[in-house]
Amino acid sequence: MDSLFTKIINREIPAEIIYEDDQVIAFNDINPQAPFHALIVPKKHIATLNDISSEDESLVGHMIKTAAVIAEREGFAETGYRTVFNCNEHGGQTVYHIHLHLLGGKPMGWPPYQETLKTPV
Repeated sequence: MDSLFTKIINREIPAEIIYEDDQVIAFNDINPQAPFHALIVPKKHIATLNDISSEDESLVGHMIKTAAVIAEREGFAETGYRTVFNCNEHGGQTVYHIHLHLLGGKPMGWPPYQETLKTPV
């Protein structure tokens, strides 16, 4: 599968890479939603969270651990940060190659997005 993220991994598209090892690559989001917003992407293509196999469990754990390492390095591990996986259209996924959003550098509210609820007339 040749996703946007595969092209970044293969250095076909430039990105501001902030971390890389043999399993994952992390780079700054081009549309940041916080003072710090990076994406942690596995080098193995997995389209959605629904496609994770039992063999991928340690890889997903490594993605989460990488987020904690980056948060510590960037100086906001102790004050806090948010990690987010989006899955499919209603979950907000736009690139079908799993990726973990790491957001930090400011207090985060909850819920992150508040829709206007409409009652039937």
